[in-house]
Amino acid sequence: MTTTANEITYRLEQKRRVQADFPGPKSVALTERRKAVVAAGVASSVPVYVADADGGIIHDVDGNSFIDLGSGIAVTSVGASDPAVVGAVKEAVEHFTHTCFMVTPYEGYVAVAEQLNKLTPGTHEKRTVLFNSGAEAVENAIKVARLATGRDAVVAFDHAYHGRTNLTMALTAKAMPYKTNFGPFAPEVYRMPMSYPFREENPQITGAEAAKRAITAIEKQIGGDQVAAIIIEPIQGEGGFIVPAEGFLPALSAWAKEKGIVFIADEVQSGFCRTGEWFAVDHEGIVPDIITMAKGIAGGMPLSAITGRADLLDAVHPGGLGGTYGGNPVACAAALASIGSMQEYDLSARAKHIEELSFGKLRELAAALPGGAEGSVIGDIRGRGAMLAIELVQAGSKEPNPELTKAVAAACLKEGVIILTCGTYGNVIRLLPPLVISDELLLDGLEVLATAIRANA
Repeated sequence: MTTTANEITYRLEQKRRVQADFPGPKSVALTERRKAVVAAGVASSVPVYVADADGGIIHDVDGNSFIDLGSGIAVTSVGASDPAVVGAVKEAVEHFTHTCFMVTPYEGYVAVAEQLNKLTPGTHEKRTVLFNSGAEAVENAIKVARLATGRDAVVAFDHAYHGRTNLTMALTAKAMPYKTNFGPFAPEVYRMPMSYPFREENPQITGAEAAKRAITAIEKQIGGDQVAAIIIEPIQGEGGFIVPAEGFLPALSAWAKEKGIVFIADEVQSGFCRTGEWFAVDHEGIVPDIITMAKGIAGGMPLSAITGRADLLDAVHPGGLGGTYGGNPVACAAALASIGSMQEYDLSARAKHIEELSFGKLRELAAALPGGAEGSVIGDIRGRGAMLAIELVQAGSKEPNPELTKAVAAACLKEGVIILTCGTYGNVIRLLPPLVISDELLLDGLEVLATAIRANA
């Protein structure tokens, strides 16, 4: 019997509570310790230190309680201390923490691969390889595509984010903070125009037409027969939670198949029920050749994967794929438990419910602001499931408003709500609540967000 998310019993009280001296003395002291030992290049958006977390709540070391609308960047979809995940991890560590699957393998790795082969789109024969991070999954997907096709060129898109390693920085579109002064980058990466409905010069352009624009550029600049892979986020993450126009992804996928190009769906952020389906490509019935996964896969434990056509992955010689920690046994146990909780709680349906609640509140807010729904500081409200975004602009225009975005995030934090920002122009508020958050807590967080926008608009 399925347990709905609103029937979950939480370990921590699901209410926000922020004291007057936020951030508190313990967090301030930890910040001072951090400055002496942690590299300055590692930034944190919230100036408090976590002591406990459960459901949709984060407790800091000073006793403050925050509503979590970020999920550790879409990682803790089942909550940060889901009982099933905690139990599986405890049991796993009592037996062994590591042997290296490439040396002495274990069942957990095989069981995770079985689950991913079953859950990912398509009924074709599949193979899976496990890694540690999203960037590592992307790197290996490209390796497979290049070897299997005998080609070098890789196509990525405007506003893309694929990671912080050398190759994935080349695939990523945004310079600061991800690429500036870190070059030279991996060669044979080409960037094409994305379907970005809110910012299209021609607002009437269809998804199919936007795909044709990209395909024409590929043919002219590279040649379809030279392309090993097209890699794309079905909903772009760091770039601003951009949902391409309907028809864009199917047209690209169909053209790739025609040209023998490996179509890679980067579902690192959008996968595992986040958008209201197991994977974002499911919304338009797309079956990728390879799909990359991480973040929500294992309830917070470090794990990533690529799953794809058996003929592609089996083309790689033995020893050509792997890594010392890839598919760590404890992380595999967490993944199996996390997937079980997603199924038990029907978190795809829960994500759709979160979308319905959130869109209703946000559209009501946009209509009530000066300038109304068409001319306020809210330029666009978009997303799917519990992967939602508000793009903030100068009122009456499409000019990005990153200053307002920062002010709103700061105002929310002051009231005990953690939200994340993103976007090529730094003007997008993204909402990524745990899929197990209660309605009451979500609505409280949205009201704080609405108040912050009204106060700063």
